[in-house]
Amino acid sequence: MPKARSPQIAGSAAYAVAEMFRWPEGLDRRPREAKAFYATIAAATLGSIALSFTALDPIRALHWSAVINGILATPLTAMMVMMVRSPRIMGRLTAPWWMVLGGGLTVAAMALATIGFFVL
Repeated sequence: MPKARSPQIAGSAAYAVAEMFRWPEGLDRRPREAKAFYATIAAATLGSIALSFTALDPIRALHWSAVINGILATPLTAMMVMMVRSPRIMGRLTAPWWMVLGGGLTVAAMALATIGFFVL
């Protein structure tokens, strides 16, 4: 028997995609005013229904998506720390040394946690 999925995920995905592409969005708009937004909700809902008929365990999928998110967070945070140091990117709003140090320590702690995940 198919498992029930949460409709909030389809809605939040639609908001995120619409914002990324700067599409008109919002459940307060009529479907003809925000076609791509509502199409995204429909696609996410249909995808969720299709997944219900597979052997995929949703809890295991959530677990592994969190693991992947945790692994990718370290290099993304490192790139952000490098970006806030760059006057070419940030102009006069570059981060002070103590913020860069804090960001570097955070990246180091995240890297150690990721390595620990694989070693232990």
